[in-house]
Amino acid sequence: MAVFALCFFLLTMQAGAANQDNDIAMLDRSAKAFSSVVRKAGPAVVYIGVEKTNRSFDGRGQTDMFNDPFFEHFFGKKFDRFRQEPSPFKQHGAGSGFIISPDGLILTNNHVVDNADTIRVRLADKREFTASVVGTDPQSDVALIKIDGKNLPTLALGDSDKLEIGEWVIAIGSPFELSQTVTVGVVSAKGRSRMGISDYENFIQTDAAINPGNSGGPLLNIHGKAVGINTAIFSRSGGYMGIGFAIPVNMAKSVEEQLRSNGKVTRGWLGLAIQDMNEDLAQSFGVNKDDGILIAEVTKGSPAEKAGIQQGDILLSLNGDKVTDVTGLRNRIAMTSPGSKVSLRVFREGRKKDIRVVIAEQPADFSRATRMRLRKNNSSLLDNMGLTLQELTPELAKQFGYDEDQGILITQVAPDSPADSVGIQPGQLIEEVNRVRVHSMADLKKAVKKEKNPNQLLLRIRAGEYSKYVVLRVKK
Repeated sequence: MAVFALCFFLLTMQAGAANQDNDIAMLDRSAKAFSSVVRKAGPAVVYIGVEKTNRSFDGRGQTDMFNDPFFEHFFGKKFDRFRQEPSPFKQHGAGSGFIISPDGLILTNNHVVDNADTIRVRLADKREFTASVVGTDPQSDVALIKIDGKNLPTLALGDSDKLEIGEWVIAIGSPFELSQTVTVGVVSAKGRSRMGISDYENFIQTDAAINPGNSGGPLLNIHGKAVGINTAIFSRSGGYMGIGFAIPVNMAKSVEEQLRSNGKVTRGWLGLAIQDMNEDLAQSFGVNKDDGILIAEVTKGSPAEKAGIQQGDILLSLNGDKVTDVTGLRNRIAMTSPGSKVSLRVFREGRKKDIRVVIAEQPADFSRATRMRLRKNNSSLLDNMGLTLQELTPELAKQFGYDEDQGILITQVAPDSPADSVGIQPGQLIEEVNRVRVHSMADLKKAVKKEKNPNQLLLRIRAGEYSKYVVLRVKK
């Protein structure tokens, strides 16, 4: 029995040692795999140094106080003799990029090269070039620059749509001007949006360490292909905190192709202001929260208006694909070529309706809605909702940029009120109450009286160029 036990112990020890050897061998293979990817991709990753002329500040970053209108207010025009032209000074910045063609085309971020006077590119082999801008797209934060070269090392572009959460990724760049810095992590999430970084967001989130200077560099998959452009970090300290964002390379491909061909990006446009559905809005419109997204406004003369889409429609699908969030739809429409026909299914007054729309080119002056400035005027408080309202006089309409009789002006919003909780702000306009168009306080009172639930109101609020629906509920 003792002999059997000794034999069993020796066999167990041998098996354990073998398993340990196998584990070490596997780790060794993994390490060599990462090294192989970096050796293959690294030569195509470049350091980008930029120089800009700034006339707004002096060389120490201070504004010239003698050019401040504040002093003219007190001292008058005689103060002009003290005025000085701002002293121009040079600002220096740095970022990363990667070569995508043997003749020197380089992908990077727009914010790396924006307004640069000179762009200097340094390769991994220390060669330096002066680059020119082929085209930039601030809305996606993608830029295409070029250096004059031949047979340069290139980085292949992968398919970011196939990237999976938890998959290994590698970042290469020049954080703090430390060229060819490599970090490794995983894909933490996909489809991150509403970060306030760019107009069109669909970011890959990663915990691969990204720091200032990594911007514009590639995010690689384990096959050594670029699946993203490292763009931004979430940080409370200015440094790495485990959350970085990269533009999916599939989005960058579309932008790069247009920049290469035309020097600019042309986007599709429907002419809709849209908003995500919540429980209150869904209940008010008689649908489920996940049924679609709400059309808050239809731009006059737009493709959507010409096709018969109406304010208050619920958009259910685009070309047969269900739509569930505003960001996804905006990105899809923007990436659709002008002149293309799309099929939309909407829900209107209890029925579904299919509508064909021809996508147009996004207007050059297309921009986000702007916030209205705060104005305080005396009026009565709309009971329990936290709103102070006033008739829109011709003078106020002109002051706030509205048309006469366009709606009812919001002059005050009580803190912690139902109106405050949904983001209503002074200077905005009420155009509808419970789906009824209102032009005056009298119209509003009539619309409120018709509501079966006195503790709830559905409003359409205008903020600058666009409008949105909100539901107000009295706090109990």
